[in-house]
Amino acid sequence: MQNNNQDLSKNIYTVSEITRDIKLILENTFNQVWIEGEVSNFRAASSGHFYLTLKDEQAIISAAMFRGANKDLKFNLEDGLKVICFGKVDVYAPRGQYQLIIERIEPKGIGAQQLAFEQLKNKLAKEGLFDAAHKKELPQMPFCVGIVTSAAGAAVRDILQILKKGAPGVDVLIRSVRVQGETSAKEIALGVQELNDFGKIDLIIVSRGGGSTEDLWSFNEEVVVRAIYNSKIPVISAVGHQINQTLSDLAADYFVETPSAAAKIIVDKKNFLLSEIDSMKHELGFSISEVINRLSHGLVALRHMLKSPMDRLLEKGQFLDELSNSLSNNMRHCLSLAQVTAGSLIKRLDTLSPLAVLSRGYSLSTVVSTGEIVDNIDKLKLGDVVKTVLNKGAFISSVQEVIKND
Repeated sequence: MQNNNQDLSKNIYTVSEITRDIKLILENTFNQVWIEGEVSNFRAASSGHFYLTLKDEQAIISAAMFRGANKDLKFNLEDGLKVICFGKVDVYAPRGQYQLIIERIEPKGIGAQQLAFEQLKNKLAKEGLFDAAHKKELPQMPFCVGIVTSAAGAAVRDILQILKKGAPGVDVLIRSVRVQGETSAKEIALGVQELNDFGKIDLIIVSRGGGSTEDLWSFNEEVVVRAIYNSKIPVISAVGHQINQTLSDLAADYFVETPSAAAKIIVDKKNFLLSEIDSMKHELGFSISEVINRLSHGLVALRHMLKSPMDRLLEKGQFLDELSNSLSNNMRHCLSLAQVTAGSLIKRLDTLSPLAVLSRGYSLSTVVSTGEIVDNIDKLKLGDVVKTVLNKGAFISSVQEVIKND
């Protein structure tokens, strides 16, 4: 019996020792494992680490996702979400509890990016950012339009080409921004805010050409959606093509499928306004003719009723004819003056258009690195790359010398 006790004593572990050995066994056996389950008891610690429990119908396992692994997570973890996790099984020695250390996590049945889109969409919808009651009416005729887009993209060229042909009297202010990449969302939001601060814009177009969901993702960022919602100036969203719909589309006062469609709205408003003016001119002329005819018929009736004294009646009739003729001439003259004035205003609008300025031999230069318009030599330094837009085409140049006027 004594010998047996001595043999048994050789197999006695301390708690730390057995925990260490179990930890080694689990880590070596389950160092790369995929686990599917439902999230519960989710908690984000102030340290940035995530703690949660994965469960199914029959069992649970504790899990942790440390800050370095979760910093790029596109969607929000929440209780009830079914996920697939990749990581390793470890033992948390202070509690003697095994747990999953998550290195990667994906929502089951839906992409992480799509889930992030739906989560943000639901959040902003609950706040009322997409409510129809908040949307502003587009102006009857926007005479100055601000465009938030890439100055080097096809979208702005399409818009300018349509406006130059269909509404040359409209002034255009371009706020050049990046439309994809890490900093693009902040730039787009800042562009919308700056056009609001400028205060002389009637309408803002937020635009870019088509692309994949990843290319258009900047227009799904919360900072951009809130900037559009908070804009005091009506905003048209013209992002991507017909198959795409971004959160910016939902927040904007009006959205269209393409940049060209946004420009066409402005052209249509101009044509409608001119049509209204023409219709009013015809209605005014018709009303004047009606008054003249009514007066003439009244004079004829009066002649039949009063035959004496005939000379006085004829004199009054002649005087009335003269008044009628003078009224008609004056109305025609007023209409002619109104037409000349309208034509002059349209020519002035054409003259003020930046496109018209370019056609007279002037050019528009911007610093390529910042997109800033060069209106002062102090904004340039040696080596700056400058893009110069002419009436037809553009060219890129490098600053070799900066000459300041005394």
